[in-house]
Amino acid sequence: MFASEWAASITLVSFARIIIATESITIGLLFVDNIPEHEVNIGYRTSASAVLIARDRIQAENLLPGYKIDFTHRFDQCDEQLAAGIIVDMIHTKKIDALIGPTCNRPALVASVLCAHYNIPVFTWGLTTASELDDIQRFPTTAKLSSNSFSLGIALRSILLSFGWNQFGFLYSAEHNNEKCISIKNDLQKAISMTNGMTINYIGEFVRFNEESILIKLKKMAARARIVVVCVPEGRGMRRKLLLTIHDGGYLTDEFVYIFADTKSKGFSRPLPGGKVHNYWVDTNIPGDGRDKEALEAFKRVFTLSDHAGAGLTGSNNNNFSEEVIARMKEPPLECVSECQGEKYSAASQFASQLHDAVYVYARALNRTLTKNKTNLRNGREILKNIVMTFDGQSGQVTMGKDGTRLPTFFLDSLNEKGEQILRGTVSVDGHYGTYKPTYTDEKELWFTRNGHRPRAKPLCGFEGKQCPTQSYAGWIIAASVITFIAIIGCIVGIFLSVELKRREQKRLNQLWQIQYAKLEMPQAQTKEELILNTQSHHVGLITDLREESRNFRFFLYEGEPVAARKHLGRVRLESKYCHEMRKLRRIEHDNLNRFVGVCLDGPQPLSVWKYCRRGSLNDVIMQANVNMDAFFILSLLKDVAQGLLFIHNSYLSYHGNLTSKCCLVDDRWQVKVSDYGLQKMLFVEKRSLDDLLWTAPEILRNPDMKGTPAGDIYSFAIISAQLLTRSSVFGLGDREEDAEDLIYMLKRGGSQPVRPDLISKHVEVHPNLIRLIQDCWSEKVDARPCANDLDSYLKEMTGNKDKNLMDHVFNMMESHASTLETEVEQRMKDLVEEKKKSDKLLYRMLPKQVAEKLKLGEPVVPETFDSVTVFFSDVVSFTKIAGRGTPLQVVNLLNCLYTVFDSIIDKHDVYKVETIGDGYLCVSGLPRRNGKEHAKEISIMSLEFMDSLVNFKIPHLPQERINLRIGVHSGPVVAGVVGLTMPRYCLFGDTVNTASRMESNGKPGFIHLSCDANKVLEELGGFETEPRGEVIIKGKGVMETYWLKGRKISGNEISQNLRPSTLTEDQKSPLITTSAENNSETRLGIYKEFVRCEKQN
Repeated sequence: MFASEWAASITLVSFARIIIATESITIGLLFVDNIPEHEVNIGYRTSASAVLIARDRIQAENLLPGYKIDFTHRFDQCDEQLAAGIIVDMIHTKKIDALIGPTCNRPALVASVLCAHYNIPVFTWGLTTASELDDIQRFPTTAKLSSNSFSLGIALRSILLSFGWNQFGFLYSAEHNNEKCISIKNDLQKAISMTNGMTINYIGEFVRFNEESILIKLKKMAARARIVVVCVPEGRGMRRKLLLTIHDGGYLTDEFVYIFADTKSKGFSRPLPGGKVHNYWVDTNIPGDGRDKEALEAFKRVFTLSDHAGAGLTGSNNNNFSEEVIARMKEPPLECVSECQGEKYSAASQFASQLHDAVYVYARALNRTLTKNKTNLRNGREILKNIVMTFDGQSGQVTMGKDGTRLPTFFLDSLNEKGEQILRGTVSVDGHYGTYKPTYTDEKELWFTRNGHRPRAKPLCGFEGKQCPTQSYAGWIIAASVITFIAIIGCIVGIFLSVELKRREQKRLNQLWQIQYAKLEMPQAQTKEELILNTQSHHVGLITDLREESRNFRFFLYEGEPVAARKHLGRVRLESKYCHEMRKLRRIEHDNLNRFVGVCLDGPQPLSVWKYCRRGSLNDVIMQANVNMDAFFILSLLKDVAQGLLFIHNSYLSYHGNLTSKCCLVDDRWQVKVSDYGLQKMLFVEKRSLDDLLWTAPEILRNPDMKGTPAGDIYSFAIISAQLLTRSSVFGLGDREEDAEDLIYMLKRGGSQPVRPDLISKHVEVHPNLIRLIQDCWSEKVDARPCANDLDSYLKEMTGNKDKNLMDHVFNMMESHASTLETEVEQRMKDLVEEKKKSDKLLYRMLPKQVAEKLKLGEPVVPETFDSVTVFFSDVVSFTKIAGRGTPLQVVNLLNCLYTVFDSIIDKHDVYKVETIGDGYLCVSGLPRRNGKEHAKEISIMSLEFMDSLVNFKIPHLPQERINLRIGVHSGPVVAGVVGLTMPRYCLFGDTVNTASRMESNGKPGFIHLSCDANKVLEELGGFETEPRGEVIIKGKGVMETYWLKGRKISGNEISQNLRPSTLTEDQKSPLITTSAENNSETRLGIYKEFVRCEKQN
C-alpha cells in the first residue's frame, strides 16, 4: 500500500510540475545500440529508461520547479567522428541544454572539446576511463560519473604500500585493440613516478596470447619481480588461460602474488545478457578441457582490484531498479517495444545506474546554479562550479569533486576456501591520494594458501636465489660488537642529550633562513644541445633567462631554483631577536608577496635571497614599449600590489617602508609580487639613491629617522600608479627640467599645491574613479589617505569584483594581435606568390624549366648527353652596315623588335632559345626535352616562319631598308649543362654546334642552309622540299655536301612556301667547287686535291 501511495504521489507531483512548467530543459542522450560486446554494459535497450526514473526523482524532490525536462537521443556507436557530427547537430538543431554521454573514451574526448567550446555541460558515464578528461582547465564543462585508469593506479599504489611492496612487475595484453590495458599501464607508471622509493621492475606485453608467448614473458618477469599486476581482457577466457599457463610453468608458488587490476569489472565474474553471471574459472568452450578445478585453485591465489562495475559502498538504493528499467523502455519518448523483447534484454545493463545518477547530478547542480542566477541555464562552466555534492544514487554513494570527477572507491577481492568472492579491503581515491581500509581483522586470512605468510617484494635470496647471506661466526661477532658499541654510545648520548638537542634545534631553526654562499651556484650558459636534453626540467627556461649581475642584484641557482640576491652594505649581528624575525619572515606565504628564501652572510657582502621573477620588476615592464597595457591590465597590476600591501599591513610587519616599482616583481603569469619587505634593519643603515627617494612619502623625507608607516606605503602606491598610467619613469624624470634632487626639495617643502607626477595617460583610457583614488593616496594630509583595506575594496569595485584572470586577458590580447598578424601575413603571402610567379617566369626565360626547377631545389644539374638534336644559327646580313647607319640606341631597338618577333615564333614550337650574341641567334630543338626526330621538323618550320616574318618587318629608323637572314641548320649529338655560379648559363657543347655555325657562315642571304645530316632527318620525316646545293668547303670540316630548304609540302609535289628558287643560278654556286668540278670531273678525289691546292694558296 505504501509503495502504491508513493507512486501515486510521484505521479501527482510530476503532473503538477508539467502543468506549471513554463520552460523546457532539453537533455541530449548518446547511446550505443545493437553492438553485442556493449549490450551488457551500456546498451541502449537495457539502459535508456534510467533517465525517466531519474526525472521522476527530480520532480519528486522539486529540484527544478517551473521547468519541464525533455530528452532527445541519438546513437554514436562509440565512433568519435559520428559522435562529433551528432553533437553539433544536437546543439544547433535540438538546442540541447546538456549532454549525457558519450559512453566510450574517444567520443567522450570529442564531446568534451565541443561542449567546452559551446559552454554546454556534458556528463560522461559507462566505459569512459580516460584520465585526460580530469583536466578541468582543458574540459571545464565535463563531469565524469565513472572511474578512470589513473584513479586505479593510485588505488594500486596505496595497496602496494600498505603491504610494504616497493617493487613489482606489470603484465598486460593489448589484444583485440584493448586500449584499456594500455591506459592502465600509462597511468600506473604516472602514479608510481609520484612516489619515492617505489619502482616497476618489469613491464611485459603479451603480443600474442598463446602459451609460448606467455611463458617467455613470465620467465623474464620472474627474474625481476614477485608481485605482479596483471591486466588482460575479461572475455574469451583469457584470464583462465593465463592462470593455467602460470600454474603449468611453475610460477604460482608461495613467492608470487598476482593482482588483476581493471575498471568496469566485478572481480572474479562478469555479467551475461539476461542477468546471468559467468565465473572466470569455468571453461566456456565445447568440449571443455576439464581443468575447471585446477583453474579455481589457481584463482584462489590471486587478487582482483576493481570498482565493481561502478557500484559504490552502499550498493543500489532501489532493489527493483533493474526491473523498472526494462519495464519503462516502452514509455515515450523511448517507445522501444518489439526491439526490446528477448531474453538478453530482460535485465538492466551494468551502468544503467550511472546513467540515472548522471541525470540526477545535472539536476542538482543546475538547481544550485539557477538559484544564484536564472540566466545560467545553459552555462556549463557555472554549472560545473556547483558540482560538489554527495548523495545516495542508484550506483551507490556518489561524491562529486570540485573538478567534476566522481571520487571513486575500488575494491580488493579474493576467493575463500569455498571459492566465494570475499571483499578484503576498499580504497577511496581523492585526486592523487588513496586511502586503503582493510575489511579483515587478521591479515593471515589473505594468505590462507601460503600458510598465513605475506610474500616479500624481493625474496631473501634475491630473484635468482644467488644472494643468500653466508653463515659464519663472523656475523655473530659483528652483531655482538655492534650491540656493545651501541650501548656505550647510548650512555654517552644520554649524558649530553639535553645540551645537544637544544643546540641542534637552535641550529636547525637558523638553517632555515641562513644560506651558505657555497650553495649559491652561478648559472652556466648552456648549449642548444644541452637545453634540448634538459627539456624535462621546468627550470630550464628560467635558468636561460637569468639576468646579468646589476648594481643591486646578483642571480644564482639555489637548490635547483633560480633566485635573486639583493646586495646589502651593512652587516648585522646574529642576535636571537633578529634570528626569530628571519624565521617568521621565511614562513610568510601570499600570492602577491615574493617569497623570502633567506639571508647569505658568509659571502663577499651580505645578500638577501628572494625567489626569482622572470619578467623583472614593474618598473622594467613600464619602460618596455612592447608591452601593451589596457585599462584592465593596469587595474589588475594595481590590485595585486594593493593586496600585497594589505597582507603586510595586517601582519606583524605593519608596513613595507621601501615600496617602489622596482621592488614590485612580475612573474610568468603577470602576477605582481611585492618584494624587499621585512628587512628594515638591513636597509635602514644603507643610503638610498635620490631616484629611489622619489617614491617616499614627504613626511618621511622630512624626518630621516622615521623608518616607514602604512600611510607612507599608500603614498608610494600612488606614485607607482602614476607610473603605470603614464608609462613613464618616476615623476617623468628625463622628460622634465627638474632633476631628482630638485624634486626631493620640492616634496619636502610641501605647500598648498605640492609637486606630484602627471596623471594624463596618452596610452589608455582609465576609470575616472582611479584618478581620484590616486590623488587621495598621495594627499599631503596623512589622515586623508585611505587605508590598505579601503584601497583594496575600491580597486575591486572598479574591476566589477570579477574573477577574470589577467593571464587569460593577456592571452585574449595576444589572440587578437595574432589574428591581425595572420591577415597581414596572408596578404604578404599573396604578394610573395605573385612576385615568385614573376621571378619564375623570368627564370624560365633564362633557363629551361626542368633545369630551373632543379636549381631552385638546390640540386646539382649534371651535364647530359643528347644523341640527336637540331641546332639553328642565324645571322643578320650586312648588320655592320645597318648598325653603322644608326645610333646605339636605335641598334638596340632594332634587335629588340626583331627578336621579339622571333621569340613569339619560338613560343609556338618545341624549340629552346639558347642565346643571342649581337645579331646572332642560337636555338636548339630536342633538348632538354627529347622529342625523337621531331627536332628537325620543329627547327625547319621555325626557320621558314622566320623568313616569312621578314616580309613585313621594317627597320624602325630605316623604313626603306629590309632585313635579310642567313640561316644554318645541322643535326647531331650534343652535351648540355649549366656553366657558372654567377649568372649561370645553359650551354651546348660538341661538334654539332660548330657545324651548325659553319652552315650559317657558309650560307647565303635569304636561304636556309642544311647539313647533310639535317637533310637526312627531314627526308625520313617527309613533308619538306629541299634542294642539293652541292659540295662546299667548310672551314675545319673539309668538303661537305649541303642542301637548301625550299619549303613545306602540302600534298603531292605542291610546296606551301616557295621561299627559294627551284634551281640555283651560276652565281649562287661556289666558284671553288664549280672550278674543281670542271677540272676534276673524273673522280671525287680530284675535288679534294683542288681543295688542298686552294688552301695552300690562301
